[in-house]
Amino acid sequence: MSVQLTEKEKYTSTDNDVLLEINGLKKYFPIKKGFFQRTVGNVKAVDGITFSIKKGETFGLVGESGCGKSSAGRTIMRLYEPTEGQIIFDGKDISKLKERELLKYRRDIQMVFQDPFSSLNPRKTVGAILKEPLSVHGLYKGKERQEYIEKLMGKVGLNPSYTNRYPHEFSGGQRQRIGIARALALNPKLIIGDEPVSALDVSVQSQVLNLMKDLQEEFGLTYLFIAHDLGVVKHISDRIGVMYLGNMMEIASKHDLYAEPLHPYSQALLSAVPKSHPSERKRERVILKGDIPNPSNPPTGCVFHTRCPKAMDHCKVDIPEFREVRKDRFVACHLYNDDVLEAK
Repeated sequence: MSVQLTEKEKYTSTDNDVLLEINGLKKYFPIKKGFFQRTVGNVKAVDGITFSIKKGETFGLVGESGCGKSSAGRTIMRLYEPTEGQIIFDGKDISKLKERELLKYRRDIQMVFQDPFSSLNPRKTVGAILKEPLSVHGLYKGKERQEYIEKLMGKVGLNPSYTNRYPHEFSGGQRQRIGIARALALNPKLIIGDEPVSALDVSVQSQVLNLMKDLQEEFGLTYLFIAHDLGVVKHISDRIGVMYLGNMMEIASKHDLYAEPLHPYSQALLSAVPKSHPSERKRERVILKGDIPNPSNPPTGCVFHTRCPKAMDHCKVDIPEFREVRKDRFVACHLYNDDVLEAK
């Protein structure tokens, strides 16, 4: 029996066509000390972020190392239990579901991890790795399952005869293709990529990114793409969210963000991106002073004010509202409060 991978409906992005909605999501890791391991504080890895992803689009999540973007992805995946907030997937709040109730949503939300070697079991063949999610969810049996696995291998550009090989017999790029095949095995609606190309050579990065774009078009996939490389994010994303110290600073389409970043932190990040072509407009280099504050003791007011070149007195006290300042552009910055704009 010939097994065909089911093609999902190709979604069109409309305002009412939201697959994932995140409302005030927080993830705190407790700090414990003493013989009795009492909780004396919290590392605020994710501190109340809000955004949504439309069906069929790629939402990029960027920021410096330690900003909480990977923790956000793992919390959405429910690998970490959320401290507070809502994770609304396909119209249902999954943030408080028990493991048994969550099982059916595991099929629809899959993840591709950063390290293509440690994310694969070295004691299992590729065939066994791809068979495991099918076994857990009771999909396909016997010869039909083997045919499906070989079909998956072909879809990600690997020879179907390699199913009896072990992960160490593959290159880094091939191992990441196996990780993508595993994520694709359950025919998900959403794939979270946690820096899926950062550990690969530059030439291999483009191959894997193009593969992900081709699979998205073929199966109507939706991506949450987490990365720190702004060039990579620009290549694959439709909209981009910028995070700093567990907070969302700005959300915009990739064209708007790269043409005119509004938040001072976004401006600093983009000013560090090398020009890919001489015709591109040269940006004034913005160098941030100091280090990222400790997430267990973030600054009061705007968390970015200690490094912001445009900080005002009330930035140290008042938390800026994350709001829409232009059509489909959201920013958390006092520079875009109504009273400041009127003064300009």
